[in-house]
Amino acid sequence: MSGYGLDENSHLSTVLEKSLKLKEFDVRVINASVSGDTTSGGLNRLNWLIEGKDIDIVVLCLGANDMLRGISPILVRQNLNKILETLTEKKITVLFAGMIAQEAFGQKYKKEFDKIYPELAQKFNVSFLPFLLDGVALNPELNLKDGKHPNAEGINLISKNLEKKLINLLRN
Repeated sequence: MSGYGLDENSHLSTVLEKSLKLKEFDVRVINASVSGDTTSGGLNRLNWLIEGKDIDIVVLCLGANDMLRGISPILVRQNLNKILETLTEKKITVLFAGMIAQEAFGQKYKKEFDKIYPELAQKFNVSFLPFLLDGVALNPELNLKDGKHPNAEGINLISKNLEKKLINLLRN
């Protein structure tokens, strides 16, 4: 998450890193996201993001903007598949955070979109958080006025959800 509308101290990467360090994990969390990014954008940037860097874990959470734009689930799946394939080939551990589609584009779209994440997580045998925005999506108290982007409290909840999965990966 890029931290849209928030000061840097409330960005997910900052909150997550601080929390993990308080638990005595020696980590550096890098925010490689771009506001409004899609799976196509993430795929296009992937190689130069990881090239020549010593990266242990990637938290992959792309697809929300694809869904909000009604981008074909087939393309979303292809892009995420290629990203996961590349990370697997580079032997980078992945925490894959899923998305759930709104019903605005109909049940067919929702059904096709919603199955992308669990199926790819199983295919690539990666750690999986089924819904990145669990407990935050559609909760006005945890989102900015636009209703789409988490506020600082929402980021704290997302961080806690990711942290549970990341701690298991960091201990292995």
